[in-house]
Amino acid sequence: MASVVRERGADLGIALDGDADRVVFVDHTGSDVDGDRILAMTALAMHRRGALRNATVVATVMSNLGLEHALRGAGIRLVRTDVGDRYVVEEMRRGGHNLGGEQSGHILFLDHATTGDGILSALQVLSTMLESGRSLADLKHVMERVPQKLVNVRVKHKRPFADVPLIAAAIARAEEELAERGRILVRYSGTEALARVMIEGDDPGLIDELAGGVARIIETALG
Repeated sequence: MASVVRERGADLGIALDGDADRVVFVDHTGSDVDGDRILAMTALAMHRRGALRNATVVATVMSNLGLEHALRGAGIRLVRTDVGDRYVVEEMRRGGHNLGGEQSGHILFLDHATTGDGILSALQVLSTMLESGRSLADLKHVMERVPQKLVNVRVKHKRPFADVPLIAAAIARAEEELAERGRILVRYSGTEALARVMIEGDDPGLIDELAGGVARIIETALG
């Protein structure tokens, strides 16, 4: 899709998944625009016109820290849930919020639909472009991604990390080293025998080093 957008000189490209509940874009250069950036640009537009209920967006623990920074700068609160659109919807309904979603492009506009709808999400982004008079390439920079490193580790047993002293200590050391400059999330895949180590921070070298170190300890203890 990105190649065709560049070849045709199109303004953007829109990609839906198999059942069309998720959407991602590319701008006119072929660069990707993921669910976090869709949330950022639509949230800011809704907030400006007073349509963002409770000045709150719901996302998962996997959403990039850059989304949180962009929203906070506009006075918008980000509420995080476990991974999975059902957890996002549950929190939205519980708190009376009308915008939420996942980095994967599963976006929920509860004023218009009760589930994720990729076509609806695409229309909301196009509407935001028209309303602002700005290109997608320009709009996407309302949010800048914080460097993120994700390492998957194959495991034989899914023991709680807190019950494995070596792993718990490694996570605590990483949290201490990151301090206010980033965050670490260690979780098991819901469908595979994998532990996922995700670290975000302003120093790419540091997050690579920390993610690799925690991953090696998990592999030693549980692999």
